[in-house]
Amino acid sequence: MSSYTFSQRLFTPTPPERGSFPLDHEGRCKNTMIKYMRCLVENRNQNTMCRDVAKEYLGCRMDHELMAREEWSKLGFADEIKDTKET
Repeated sequence: MSSYTFSQRLFTPTPPERGSFPLDHEGRCKNTMIKYMRCLVENRNQNTMCRDVAKEYLGCRMDHELMAREEWSKLGFADEIKDTKET
């Protein structure tokens, strides 16, 4: 028997605009990712303590075209940009 009736439409998935990016199959940013994961473990998952490593990881992904290049302010690093402009 069929699992749907004539009135139902088939679901066609569409990829999200944000939040989906290619996996790092070649391991280009693996060392930075491991560094970030260790930082999270050492700091009891307090990601604020690991912001510098997170920025390094995202930079690596953008440099190797594993994600679209974005402004740092759009990735949650606006406060760090202000700090560098002030000094």
